[in-house]
Amino acid sequence: MSTVSLVLRAGVRDLLRSRWLLAYGAGFWAVTEALFLFGGSGQQVVLSLLNAMLLLVPLVALVFGTAHVHASREFTELLLSQPLSRRSVFFGLYLGMALPLTGAFLVGVGVPLLLHGAATDAPRLALGLLAASGALLTLTFAAIAMVIALGVDDRLRAMARALAAWFALTVAYDGIVLAVVSAFGDWPIERPMLAAMLGNPIDLARLLVLTSLDATALLGYTGALFRQVFGTALGPVIAITALLLWAVLPVFVARRSFLRRDF
Repeated sequence: MSTVSLVLRAGVRDLLRSRWLLAYGAGFWAVTEALFLFGGSGQQVVLSLLNAMLLLVPLVALVFGTAHVHASREFTELLLSQPLSRRSVFFGLYLGMALPLTGAFLVGVGVPLLLHGAATDAPRLALGLLAASGALLTLTFAAIAMVIALGVDDRLRAMARALAAWFALTVAYDGIVLAVVSAFGDWPIERPMLAAMLGNPIDLARLLVLTSLDATALLGYTGALFRQVFGTALGPVIAITALLLWAVLPVFVARRSFLRRDF
């Protein structure tokens, strides 16, 4: 077995015993069941789940990922004391943390949707993009959590930075966009706004799912501008490509930090 596989299996076994991970998946399952219980149709459930996903997935990935990296410090040092490749150890640790989180989200959301036959009420493309966006956001913010945890030794400071990153991208981002549009509405700000959208994976995920549902009224300023510039055909392709880059680039930043860090 390769080093990546060995470290990955150890990480997955450890996290599968975590009550927090089980609670995370069960929480999404309960939310989905509750939405159906209160009479929501397939499309309404997808919209509600989208809002929950955009808030909870980045938060859990950042907080859980940061805490997990610090809690695994002794295990990481033990691995690095062995004749193992640092790159292989890093990818094993990252995948061992990110894949269980991704699986918990997909099971918690996907199984209730399948049981209730949501695919008959909502576009299957929207369901697929909801699942794909949640998975990509998990991979993205798990990598960002590793960057934060590897750069800050103190757990409380690292957790504060993780929460600040979540707040900036989920809460403050919309307020800043609204303030900029209100203050500079008479200026040509289309390009800066498009750049701001591409710089926020949460906004990209929102755009993908809402476009598949044709919910143009919920796109917001940046989403409407993105759709107006790139259209309904090219826009989702660009958004998916940008989300994939967001899922990959933080991993390489975290790997660089891991390789340079003196444990």
